[in-house]
Amino acid sequence: MAEINNGANLGFERDLWRMADALRSNMDAAEYKHVVLGLIFLKYISDAFEEKYRELKETEFADPEDKDEYSADNFFWVPKISRWSYLKDNARDPNIGKLIDDAMIAIENENPSLKGVLPKEYAHPRLDKQRLGQLIDLIGNIGLGDKENRSKDILGRVYEYFLSQFASAEGKKGGQFYTPRCIVQLIVEMLAPYKGRIFDPACGSGGMFVQSEKFVEAHGGKIGDISVYGQESNHTTWRLAKMNLAIRGIDGNLGEHHSDSFHNDLHPDLKADFLMANPPFNNSDWQGDLLKNDRRWQYGIPPSGNANFAWVQHFIYHLAPKGMAGFVLANGSMSSGQSGEGEIRKNIIEADLVDCMVALPGQLFYSTQIPVCLWFLAKDKRNMGYRNRQGETLFIDARKLGTMVDRVHRELTEEDISKISGTYHAWRGDKNSDDYEDIAGFCKSATTDEIRKNNYILTPGRYVGMEEFEDDGEPFEEKMDRLTTELAKLFKESRDLEEEIKKNLEGIGYGW
Repeated sequence: MAEINNGANLGFERDLWRMADALRSNMDAAEYKHVVLGLIFLKYISDAFEEKYRELKETEFADPEDKDEYSADNFFWVPKISRWSYLKDNARDPNIGKLIDDAMIAIENENPSLKGVLPKEYAHPRLDKQRLGQLIDLIGNIGLGDKENRSKDILGRVYEYFLSQFASAEGKKGGQFYTPRCIVQLIVEMLAPYKGRIFDPACGSGGMFVQSEKFVEAHGGKIGDISVYGQESNHTTWRLAKMNLAIRGIDGNLGEHHSDSFHNDLHPDLKADFLMANPPFNNSDWQGDLLKNDRRWQYGIPPSGNANFAWVQHFIYHLAPKGMAGFVLANGSMSSGQSGEGEIRKNIIEADLVDCMVALPGQLFYSTQIPVCLWFLAKDKRNMGYRNRQGETLFIDARKLGTMVDRVHRELTEEDISKISGTYHAWRGDKNSDDYEDIAGFCKSATTDEIRKNNYILTPGRYVGMEEFEDDGEPFEEKMDRLTTELAKLFKESRDLEEEIKKNLEGIGYGW
């Protein structure tokens, strides 16, 4: 299985993955990820609980078996049959699968916020119980939830690394729950969500929220200054998101259940300050025919055969008056004129909502080889704490950036992310940013009139022009003579090699 660098400090995470994957046997990765991630989650909350338990045991007048002692400090209450020490002692029991299922059920019963979230299929016959016991031993060897490891975000590193590896293993299906970390980080760095409501209506496993909180922490802000809202249509992915937020202590509102954002919007009145998303690309079965008169379609009725511009308008609908959005779409969204998409895009452009377009390099996603781009929208370009950008849109062509991490996957480096986000911040006039200037082949600030002249096509390559090459100072005639001589030399060497091969073949009885 290909190794993917998802930004974790690769070390024991990689070794742990290899060992855990070796225990998978013939089990499908889509099922196995819930087995592993569920146990990792259980180990985390059990570590945190047992450390708190020992602390209370040594505290006068404190009762370590009093549930309220834990909820007061935001710890999950872990019943005796759910504690890792109990499961580890019984790892070789033939009924270990049922013991884990019972442990998960008991935790959900004691912690309402986890109701319906944890996997409970460990007793299934297809899961080898000997390997399951080995997996418990393996995960039991790492500290996850105690104070020291929480400060190092050990669990976050392991969980994110495993999510990325499972996404790679599942290929196209992996894209349903995991957006590569570098893409999420780029969107977050560009929007810079310091304070306010953050919304992801196609939240997958919750990566946008995790990176947003990391951003706030990294820039000296207070986590309490942001609140997160999300929605996910796939039940198992919704469970992953709930666990991902819970292990990081993020109090996110993902609704009481999984639900389709188009047909059952769980946050109908939400107006977000920041919206970040990676919705399904070119979704053709979103049942748009049932929503022809929906109030969200302010800029045109999206075609029933492609949900791209239904998503765009859903995002716009949920933006606050000064809200901003950053999201991933297939490249076709920048130029398609089919089924009224061109007219919708034109209306969005004429409403002066498009702040920035970024063309990304290929091979960034595990789920698709379709080229993708980033859209950044601003509900009000005049009054956002930046310069007045009315009638302007920034185009960034980042297709040449990124580094191959294996033969099929590429990643944006920290330098790439800084270059793209820094260009955007300079252009929109962030405080302490460098002065902006167009760079041929990379970025261009275009007017709405220029976009009109290009038939409302938003492909950055149309605007940034060709990259300028430095003149090496060699006179044209001399350069042509040198290149001609080198070409003639290569041709002669090729002919000499051909003659040598011919003689060798004749020497062993083969004619040419």
